[in-house]
Amino acid sequence: MVPRAIFMNQLKQLNDEVTVMGDLIRSSIANTVKILKSGDVSLLGAAENLEHEINAKEKDIENLCLKIMLHQHPVASDLRLVSAALKIITDMERIGDNALDIANTAKHYFSKESTLDSKEIIEMAEAAALMVEKSVTAFTKLDVETARNTIDSDDIVDDLFDKVMADLSSSYEKNQSNATSQLEILLIAKYFEKIADHAVTIAEWAEFAVTGEHK
Repeated sequence: MVPRAIFMNQLKQLNDEVTVMGDLIRSSIANTVKILKSGDVSLLGAAENLEHEINAKEKDIENLCLKIMLHQHPVASDLRLVSAALKIITDMERIGDNALDIANTAKHYFSKESTLDSKEIIEMAEAAALMVEKSVTAFTKLDVETARNTIDSDDIVDDLFDKVMADLSSSYEKNQSNATSQLEILLIAKYFEKIADHAVTIAEWAEFAVTGEHK
């Protein structure tokens, strides 16, 4: 096989591997949402397994990127693509960490409470999950419009976080006896806000891969 054909196959493999990692982080978020909706903390084991898979996939992609850069010496747009991939897998791995953090926090929350009385948390989870899906798609499809749309969507998650903060403040004024549970809800909301922020960063690197510009 001629060198260029090998290079193109490696780039396709890179795209496929990023897609797989994207599927893993979406599964991790979905599993976390199940815990929040059902209170079934037995799903924590699945959250831990997914986090391990995400970490392993990050290493696989990192090794592939380094192999491409060392052996193929990509230039221009190809170099931007590989460099962006190295950047986004760090944020993807952190999304996996955040999803596990939410699952662990939910475990403590449900040891005291039977249900999660915060529809805004679920709305945040769904909005953040959609941002993650769109950001990964923006990279794998080199879709600048989807990347910019993802970045704009961050305002939705931020507004929901502000609503959670306001609700918790009001609730605390009325009843300070469940302060620990309220703090755990705040932590969960903060983790979803972080997930959305990571999705924004992924989208920004996706745009860079196409345009060469990074904000």
